[in-house]
Amino acid sequence: MDEIVKQALAKWPNVPHCTGWLLLDRRGTWRMRDEAAQARGALGEPIRHAALIGFINRNYESDQAGQWFFQNGPQRVYVELVYTPWIVRLAVDNESGALTLTDHTGQPFSPGAAFIDDEGGVLFVDDASAPRRVAALHDHDLDLFSEHAELSANGLAGRFVWRDGRALPLQPVARAEVETRFGFVASPAARAA
Repeated sequence: MDEIVKQALAKWPNVPHCTGWLLLDRRGTWRMRDEAAQARGALGEPIRHAALIGFINRNYESDQAGQWFFQNGPQRVYVELVYTPWIVRLAVDNESGALTLTDHTGQPFSPGAAFIDDEGGVLFVDDASAPRRVAALHDHDLDLFSEHAELSANGLAGRFVWRDGRALPLQPVARAEVETRFGFVASPAARAA
């Protein structure tokens, strides 16, 4: 958390929380949702200002209830999640040739488990982080993923060859159960209502 945010929290500890205004889409883009977008159930407008995106990324956390938020100075802005709290990109390192996973904030992501949902989405879980992070693979990286995965006939199981020949079993999961299974809240606004 940025030092300026810590100072604002100390100075104004009782600022009301905000819900519904910030969304993380399925491709890891932060989106601002005004009242009209919220009323229509729209995703909102992409945030494109690099400094603002960096500020949100550095101050993105979760509470004990599994609600993810951006600490905007003294105000906690809860994030609506289109799917998971994290979106990851899969790439091949140009120097080593090893696969890498990077989350939407630009940080490395170390998977300990992999899942395929019943809609064809790929999820990775980093159990070593606190809190545990669950991330959906960006859909643009499914081709690269498929080059390193072996799927069962039904496409809902198999294995993903990660690094140094280490394979992660691909476990099936129903998309409708992801939020509960991995302990996060996709819509803090709906929960608050």
